[in-house]
Amino acid sequence: MKTRMTDLFGCRYPIQCGGMLWIAKPSLAAAISNAGALGNLTSGNYNSADELRTAIDETRQLTRAPFIVNITTMPSIRLPVELLQDFFRVCCEKEVTALEIAGAPVDRFLGPEFIPMAKEAGVKVLHKVGTVKHAVHAQKVGYDAVTIAGFEEGGFPHKDNVSTLVLVPRVVSEVDIPVLAAGGMANGRSLAAALSLGADGIMMATRFLATRESEVHPNIHKVLVDKKEYDTSLNLQSLLSAFGLQVRALSNTIMKQVADVEHAGGDLTDLLPLISGERAKAVWKEGNAEEAMLTIGQSVGLVEDIPTVGELMERMIAEARESLDLARGLLSENEGAWQQKSSA
Repeated sequence: MKTRMTDLFGCRYPIQCGGMLWIAKPSLAAAISNAGALGNLTSGNYNSADELRTAIDETRQLTRAPFIVNITTMPSIRLPVELLQDFFRVCCEKEVTALEIAGAPVDRFLGPEFIPMAKEAGVKVLHKVGTVKHAVHAQKVGYDAVTIAGFEEGGFPHKDNVSTLVLVPRVVSEVDIPVLAAGGMANGRSLAAALSLGADGIMMATRFLATRESEVHPNIHKVLVDKKEYDTSLNLQSLLSAFGLQVRALSNTIMKQVADVEHAGGDLTDLLPLISGERAKAVWKEGNAEEAMLTIGQSVGLVEDIPTVGELMERMIAEARESLDLARGLLSENEGAWQQKSSA
């Protein structure tokens, strides 16, 4: 399945894993890349440039296939701007295939010198955005590709609350660089739909979380299979005015407490103990899905089992081809019937 995405990154299939804090580490990244998609090594899992450098080396020991490194450019207590700048420099030094920037544009958040730095190192840079105007900006300042994420996505969807179905063709019509679709992507039909809308591939995270290689507690895998598309909610509305973002997470006890704090007029200081990334880190390991903010997307409603990454990729590609062939067949049949009716 050859697209501009596979040409740009050198992967076999036009499917990328998104950034996942505490989850997207060398073993999962390598498993995804070895299965033909584009694995993700998330820099936020590490506390120093040296730790990230070691993780890149470890991933390369596990796969010879390309993978992408995520850097989330958002205000963070644990990951200050200076550390994110170091992460970017390490990725250029190690000449990774590509960088996924999620959050503010690199040129504004890290500095205007960073995209030219990546180009000089031969590192492709992709920006995950939530609006058409941000995609246009990404192309203008030199990004190699964009991912457009609808409000179905887990994590930090844009406040505009526009769906992937609408955003993908809008962005495709406005930029010339490769476009990936994110938000609601979980199976071969998702991939076929995205390609039909003009995208060059898809990015998904929740579906990769629901694989055997994701190394989360078995209780979490059970939750992912049991939950439906209506079991997530948009939260942290208090972030909208400050950052233009909100959070989509699994509806659970912690997120109800978050809503109560916000309703009572609490601020970020009151919320931090509830939404701490350390809470999520413990939950992925220990399995109580009620005890942390788990940024899971609406695509959880499409998760029906916990396959290996290899099984998932084979199934998705076969299903995508079948779906596209079915659509072509329906169009041909309907066109033929219309012509017969017109001639009669």
